[in-house]
Amino acid sequence: MSTSAKVRQGQILELANTSGLASVEELSERFGVTASTIRRDLSRLTTEGKIARTYGGAMPLTSPVIESTFRQRNMENAAGKSAIGRKARSLVTEGQTILLDSGSTVAALAHELRDATELTVATTSLVVVEELIEVEQVHVECIGGTLRHRSAAFVGPLAEYGLERMSFDAVFLGADAVTPEAICEADLVQTRLKEKMSSRAARVFVLADHSKLNQHPFHAWAKLPDGWTLITDAQATCDQLKPFQDAKVNIMVAD
Repeated sequence: MSTSAKVRQGQILELANTSGLASVEELSERFGVTASTIRRDLSRLTTEGKIARTYGGAMPLTSPVIESTFRQRNMENAAGKSAIGRKARSLVTEGQTILLDSGSTVAALAHELRDATELTVATTSLVVVEELIEVEQVHVECIGGTLRHRSAAFVGPLAEYGLERMSFDAVFLGADAVTPEAICEADLVQTRLKEKMSSRAARVFVLADHSKLNQHPFHAWAKLPDGWTLITDAQATCDQLKPFQDAKVNIMVAD
């Protein structure tokens, strides 16, 4: 590798650490090289474990993050997640067919749906099924696949294939982290499924408490469609919400 490439990659890493996210186009213009050259730089930095790739650019990767289990996540910010669940419940109406993702915050919504009637819920989540197993007035469709133990949910080709046969009035997605453009998850099999879920629903809601906003703990990302809605808790600060407001994301804050 040439000295100039080493210098450029060092400067890209510095920018990623100070700016958080730089697009390929911006980097190409800044350094006076082609977009393909920048992509090769980013690929090398990713291989070396110095950055995480995102849609269109890069962000710093400071230290490995170990994904917590569902049980661990369920104990974090329980009050905020319950509030988000109640807020999301207010958006669900009789006669709808909705899709529920995995995750502790989506599970909080499932808990609130136990008083629902004339509702169809499809889900990949074992926790959602457990919440609704005794609620006979709610019709539950289980989308199977490969069990992902940490999230207590099904993923993989079988789950994706099952979604192709259905459509939904709304999908409620969980997230390890979320930016105005995308959801961050621990692996690509999760993000691929979330993108498939988003494509099958008329409305897309992301349920994420304040600790998930504008974070990037993992490498895998799922792009969000235009017009999606963020539902977060009242601890979200103005600074945390501003990037979403600037991007014209619909925002709902749960009291």
